[in-house]
Amino acid sequence: MKILELSTILISLAAFFSLVNIRLLKLPTTIGLMVLALVMSLSIMGIGLVFPSIFDTVRLISKEYDFSNLLVNVMLPFLLFAGAISVNVHELLKDKLTILLLASFGVVFSTFAIGTTLNWLLSLHFLGLGELGLTYIDCLLFGALIAPTDPIAVLAMVKKMNLSSITETRIAGESLFNDGIGVVVFLTLLGIQQDGVDNITASSVASLFVTEVFGGVVLGAIMGYLGLQLVKYVENEFVELEVLITLSLVLLLPIISHRFHFSAVLGIVVMGLFLNQNIDTDNRTKGLQRAMGDYVYKFWHLLDETLNAILFILIGLEIITIAEGFKLSYLIVSVLTILIVVIARWIGVTVPITILSIWKKFEKRTALIITWGGLRGGLSVALALNLPESMGGGKSLILILTYAVVLFTILGQGLTLKKLVD
Repeated sequence: MKILELSTILISLAAFFSLVNIRLLKLPTTIGLMVLALVMSLSIMGIGLVFPSIFDTVRLISKEYDFSNLLVNVMLPFLLFAGAISVNVHELLKDKLTILLLASFGVVFSTFAIGTTLNWLLSLHFLGLGELGLTYIDCLLFGALIAPTDPIAVLAMVKKMNLSSITETRIAGESLFNDGIGVVVFLTLLGIQQDGVDNITASSVASLFVTEVFGGVVLGAIMGYLGLQLVKYVENEFVELEVLITLSLVLLLPIISHRFHFSAVLGIVVMGLFLNQNIDTDNRTKGLQRAMGDYVYKFWHLLDETLNAILFILIGLEIITIAEGFKLSYLIVSVLTILIVVIARWIGVTVPITILSIWKKFEKRTALIITWGGLRGGLSVALALNLPESMGGGKSLILILTYAVVLFTILGQGLTLKKLVD
């Protein structure tokens, strides 16, 4: 199947599923699309029991296209940029210490807490899964890919909640930055796994981590500043040109980042925050003007909604690929893993908030809301798919555990978050 045909199918499904959700299910868009895509995947698998050729064809199409590459290198930069230009930058800067501490400590702690606990669970040869040969580094890789929340899913849900401005900014900002930190931690651990622990030194790991983080932030700041000067020079007179400028910057930054091994995710977020010069939607800060015209924001909002819809349809369809290596014992381990992930997230959020509450004010149940609002999504699935095939059955287990956590957070936590907030 050609890329144009696949794109046509995905966009058509996004439009149809969105209509069904609006008129019938009336669920939040993210959840509704996920449910419908999941139902479609299960239906295809059911039909495949009677007509195996149909299931084989769909599975072949799913494997033919690199979902991991499509999300990380194509969709994610656009979605992150759209999210970054919609965040209240003034609130974010006022509370930057809270957001950075939540993002950094939360991801690092969750990575090691989840990875260590999973490694201990497998060492018990629980249900025979210890025979899969997952090493401690492999378990940490799972911890790294599942620790960061998905900014696309989180931002889509937060916008529908009745939260205060500061709490909303904390959740959105933490999600945007922990995504970038999570990818850096994952890539660092992946390098250790592939090169071997014996060939890795502390200085080389530190160098890789600093290069990814510092390089990504600096590159994003430079391109954001240059982009800001360009759109200010245009002065909102030629909105089409402003759209082209932002599009070209979002496409260009990942290419430069990959060339110098910088974090494209952090770079995109920082660049978006630089270009986000109008956050005064409630007229709370006088004298601000938009760096870009309303047309540009509407364009990115439309692109965000479209790609968001396609993303969660792709996540729903991935069950066709993941279900291939499913075993009944994986179900029990998945339930335990979900519990581990939620507890690790809660501790990773509660500790920074407890420390910061000495001199900062937090709303009641902030830690609980941020914990339960930590939805996982396409990034976790894409990183799991990016694991090396040399892991064998271990990769299948990690894929299924990842998908189980993603499903639980989006469907379970996503559907109950509003009740928790209210």
